[in-house]
Amino acid sequence: MSCVNLSTWVQVRCRSRSPPFNLPHPLKKLPIFTSPKTRHVVSSFSISAVLTRQEALKEEEEEERPSFDFKAYMVQKANSVNKALDDSVLLRHPQKIHEAMRYSLLAGGKRVRPVLCIAACELVGGQESMAMPAACAVEMIHTMSLIHDDLPCMDNDDLRRGKPTNHKVFGEDVAVLAGDALLAFAFEHIAVSTVGVQPVRIVRAIGELAKSIGTEGLVAGQVVDINSEGLSDVGLEQLEFIHVHKTAALLEGAVVLGAILGGGSDVEVEKLRKFARYIGLLFQVVDDILDVTKSSQELGKTAGKDLVADKVTYPKLLGIEKSREFAQKLNRDAQDQLSGFDPDKAAPLIALANYIAYRQN
Repeated sequence: MSCVNLSTWVQVRCRSRSPPFNLPHPLKKLPIFTSPKTRHVVSSFSISAVLTRQEALKEEEEEERPSFDFKAYMVQKANSVNKALDDSVLLRHPQKIHEAMRYSLLAGGKRVRPVLCIAACELVGGQESMAMPAACAVEMIHTMSLIHDDLPCMDNDDLRRGKPTNHKVFGEDVAVLAGDALLAFAFEHIAVSTVGVQPVRIVRAIGELAKSIGTEGLVAGQVVDINSEGLSDVGLEQLEFIHVHKTAALLEGAVVLGAILGGGSDVEVEKLRKFARYIGLLFQVVDDILDVTKSSQELGKTAGKDLVADKVTYPKLLGIEKSREFAQKLNRDAQDQLSGFDPDKAAPLIALANYIAYRQN
C-alpha cells in the first residue's frame, strides 16, 4: 500500500525517539519561554490571549457538542445486523448445510465490518436500510473466510469466537460447503434484497465486493501468507502486501460499499477508501500484537498460533513497541481522511477507528 510507506516510517522511527508528550493543540508549535528563576506555569489567560477569535469559537462549539455514545451505537447497530443476518439465512432443506451456515454466521463477533458499511452509508447521506443487505453480505463473506481459515489444510484451528470451529462440529466436508454457500449467497443477497438504491450503484457495489475477495484482494493475501510461512527473508514490504490484501481489502470493501450505496460522490468514496485501507492495516497490526500478548480465553480464539506456525508478523519484524507506534500512526492517518465530512456523521467512523486501535480481543 503505497500511501502507508511502512519501510520509510520504520527507518525514521528507528533513527529518532519520539518526544514523551505532544500537546494536542495548535499552540504546541509556538515556543513557550519560562524564567529559570520562576519556572511558572503558563496560565489559561495567557493561552487565551494567543488564540484567535475563530479558534476560540471552534473550541466552544466542540465543548457544547454532545459526546458520541459509541457503546450505545454499536449495540444498536449490531442488534440490527444480527436480526438481518438471522432473517437472511433460514433453516430449510437441506437442513444440515443451513445449520452449519447459521452456526458460524450467528456465533457472535464484533460486527465491525457491517457496522463500518452502515456508518459509511449514513456519512454520505444514505440510510441504514440501503446498506443493510451489503453489510450482511460482507459479514457472510467474512464468516466464510473464518470457516475456511480454521480448516486443517489452512490454520488448523479448534476455537473461534469462544466456540468449537465449524469443521469440529459439522465435519470438514460440510464446513467447506458452508463457506462456499455463504460466499455465493452474499452476492445474491445484495442483488435481490437491496432497495431504494439505483441499479447502477448496486452493480458497482457488487463489483467492488468481488474484487476485494478475489486474486486482487483476500485470496491474494492468503496465498502469499501461506507461501511465506517458515521463510526467514520476508520483509516489511511483503508483510504489508499480505495484510493489505488478506485483512484490509474486505474492510475497505465494507466501507466503499456503504459509500457507494449511500450515494457518495467519487471524491467521497475515494476518501473513505483510503480511510478504510488505513484501518484495515491497523486491524491486522493490532491483531498481531494481541496474538502474542493475550491468552486464548481473552481472545476467544487460539493465541500464539502465528508464532507456532512461524508466520511473519509486525511484532516479529518491528517488536511490540514499534508495532504499537505504527498502529497509532495508522489510526491518525485514517482519521485525517475524514476531514471535510460532517463531524457528527463522521463520529461513528472515528470511534470505530479508535476501537480497532485499542481493542483487547
